[in-house]
Amino acid sequence: MKGFAGFPEGKVRFTPLPDLFFSQLVPAIDNLAELKVTLHLFWLLHRKKGYPRYASLKELRNDPLLLQGLKVPGRPAEDLLQEGLERAVARGTLLQVSDGQERWYFFNTPKSRQAVEEVLQGELQLEEGPTQPPTVEVERPNIFTLYEQNIALLTPTMAEELKEAEETYPPSWIEEAFQIAVERNARNWRYIKSILERWRREGKDEGALKRGSKEDRYRYFKGEYTEYLEE
Repeated sequence: MKGFAGFPEGKVRFTPLPDLFFSQLVPAIDNLAELKVTLHLFWLLHRKKGYPRYASLKELRNDPLLLQGLKVPGRPAEDLLQEGLERAVARGTLLQVSDGQERWYFFNTPKSRQAVEEVLQGELQLEEGPTQPPTVEVERPNIFTLYEQNIALLTPTMAEELKEAEETYPPSWIEEAFQIAVERNARNWRYIKSILERWRREGKDEGALKRGSKEDRYRYFKGEYTEYLEE
């Protein structure tokens, strides 16, 4: 552990944080990458001037201080940056604007919502773009996020297996398989993987599954997956 010499005497710069960050976000955030990315953006955007205040994905990827703070053994810092941003967007802390090539991140505040609307209407031009008609996106949580939110902390070995699954199956399949596992209280990767493998072998009737109740889904899967419910 690297030591810290302490705060110096005299006047130092401060970054203000809203009370809601401590009363609502901190109790809800259970991922270190999301917490570090959120805090870094408070610091970074506070030091920017003018309207609106935002950061591009390119800027964040080239931020050595941010990447250094995200480093952990076995995971590239850029992957953790992406995971932290995805979680913060999905939570509603950040707004994301994309033109298909670049992404821009704003805190979810009234001024930022106004700015995003102006960008979408073509009334406001962001620095560096957008070059195509922009859209506001809510990130799908990637498979690593789904695993840590619903099963357990990620290990390097499991990360490799999840990465392979992410390259094999559509994101919508992965999300629905996790949802089924949660509904059936079968929170383990073996169960989820079995669902995905069955869909790949036999096809996936998305319409029927979405229209059916939880009990219908269970009846559909229980013949093959009963053994995993007890794990």
